[in-house]
Amino acid sequence: MKHALLGMAVLLAGVQTASATEIETALHSFVEANVMPWVQDPVLIDAVNAHNAVSAGYDATKVLQVDAQWMAEIGGSDTPLINAVIESAASNFLRMHVGESGGAIYEIFVMDAKGLNVAASGLTSDYWQGDEAKFQKTYGVGADAFNYGEVEFDESSQQYQAQVSFSLTDPTSGELIGAVTVGINPDSVM
Repeated sequence: MKHALLGMAVLLAGVQTASATEIETALHSFVEANVMPWVQDPVLIDAVNAHNAVSAGYDATKVLQVDAQWMAEIGGSDTPLINAVIESAASNFLRMHVGESGGAIYEIFVMDAKGLNVAASGLTSDYWQGDEAKFQKTYGVGADAFNYGEVEFDESSQQYQAQVSFSLTDPTSGELIGAVTVGINPDSVM
């Protein structure tokens, strides 16, 4: 435990001495090299397009209702909404890539056009990301938008991480369809 705390202190000290621009550049380079080659795989794009077809009819009340359902299911034995996301082929695809990252990626999740989870490598603390910068500063901005979070402790992954979020387009139509958030081990990029 003592070594883990010392290691985390050294890591955070190193990250704190880098400028925000240096950190963002390193994170962007990591995502370009290690996530972009596979993030537009049909298994993800098809899942987002299918989810968009369902959630297109959701109004603000319905979005809040399903978000509340997700949070109520956390830790419960009856978890149909969580299972629909976490046990999908798209989530299995994400978990495979997290595993192949050698500890560089802690988590990844994909959102639809409303900011609702479509696929996730692990359980997220909520279902609706649409009220957060990770969605508003990516999908809300348009294609090719990126948002870089601070290095901080993430409750859902139980790790210090830097989140990088970006808008997701359908490679066939070029249409903006959702967003992706990747939780990156800051030590892997700095």
